[in-house]
Amino acid sequence: MKKKNTKAFEIALSAISAAIATLFLSLGTLNNYLLALGTIVATLALTIPLSKSFWLGDLLAYIAASLLTLLFGGVAFIWRMLPFLTFFGLHPLANFLQFRVRIPKIPAFLFKALWFDGMLYLTWRFVFDMTTNFAFVDAYILPIIFIGGTLVFFVYDKMMIACQMSTNKMINKIRKD
Repeated sequence: MKKKNTKAFEIALSAISAAIATLFLSLGTLNNYLLALGTIVATLALTIPLSKSFWLGDLLAYIAASLLTLLFGGVAFIWRMLPFLTFFGLHPLANFLQFRVRIPKIPAFLFKALWFDGMLYLTWRFVFDMTTNFAFVDAYILPIIFIGGTLVFFVYDKMMIACQMSTNKMINKIRKD
């Protein structure tokens, strides 16, 4: 009976996560001013199933949020969803797996930072059409992304790990397994 209860709890947490992520990602996709907020809140929502180690529920919530956002108008603005689809939506799961599999911090950081920098380059290439009207930026985009992006990612990754810990504490107050 406990197993059935746990599965129901996993489904509930994953559904809540998908609903919140879809709502905020849709708002961000449809409104330029809310894009960063929507992406961040959607990413934070995906930490909910991971608080109970429901990695499959998290992955399904990511897929559901992505598909539902596309359905709710995101298709017309898919380029705004590109950072979430390629990095932000999967980053909480990557952090979870890093700690679950006990991957050392430095190799994990280097992999995730390279992944983040790759997402930045992909976004710059497709969203900004490889031109920013600033010759300096266009000429030195790779060093800017790899140095600046890695520094920004260092702070972001630390903040996301702290947010995951906070989510874990809140969900543990709801139910202890």
